[in-house]
Amino acid sequence: MTTKSTSNLIWRKSSHSGGNGACVEIAVPDTATIAVRDSKDPEGPQLHFSNEAWAAFAAAAGSGVFGEV
Repeated sequence: MTTKSTSNLIWRKSSHSGGNGACVEIAVPDTATIAVRDSKDPEGPQLHFSNEAWAAFAAAAGSGVFGEV
């Protein structure tokens, strides 16, 4: 799923997102960063991470470091 915000970024939400509304969306504003926002508040704040930091987070989450949600 993709959505657009007023910043003209293309936001993506995982196809594995459940129906409980507890989702984050990501966008790629440039080649060096990943933007993250709360899907329930699309006009709210965004966090920006370097590609390296995002890759480390995604790898840790994928390996179960943070446990099950």
